[in-house]
Amino acid sequence: MSTVLQGKNDLPTGLSAPAQRALAGAGYQRLEQLARISEAELKQLHGIGPKALDRLRQTLASRGLAFAADK
Repeated sequence: MSTVLQGKNDLPTGLSAPAQRALAGAGYQRLEQLARISEAELKQLHGIGPKALDRLRQTLASRGLAFAADK
């Protein structure tokens, strides 16, 4: 990962405010971070609902990424 990109928030725009707060509160700012966790883990965050999951899934896929497999 490039040092230039570290710390830059590249999460998709258009997420609901609760979803944005949930991700920020859990320390997620980069798509690569989300690719290390499963959807089940992400669903545990208060504010992450089906629409946010779908938007995140689509954005990950557009970058050649995906959520980690459920454990």
